Amino acid sequence: MAGTKMLRSLLHELRQAAHSPGNIKDSLAARYILAQYKKYETTDQQLCKARDEAAFLGQTYLTYLSSLRRYSELYKEYHGRGERTVKETADRVGFKLPTDPK
Repeated sequence: MAGTKMLRSLLHELRQAAHSPGNIKDSLAARYILAQYKKYETTDQQLCKARDEAAFLGQTYLTYLSSLRRYSELYKEYHGRGERTVKETADRVGFKLPTDPK
């Protein structure tokens, strides 16, 4: 993933994880990510192994943040809320209940 695209994706996931309407650039994590991005920014003429390592670490953080967000969404949706009705259970698994014609 390109550097700028990864940076934008990381900041997007941080915004999703923050749950606060404030500016994401004020957060410590966002400032750290921006500082690391600027630190390992290279030109086409430079060869930098640390940049590859930083890209790998950035991709790892991105995977972690997006997985954590998805886990939270799934947990909220499927966490036990006690007994469900037959209709709720049928809707969840994609079945339709038979109707009685009157």
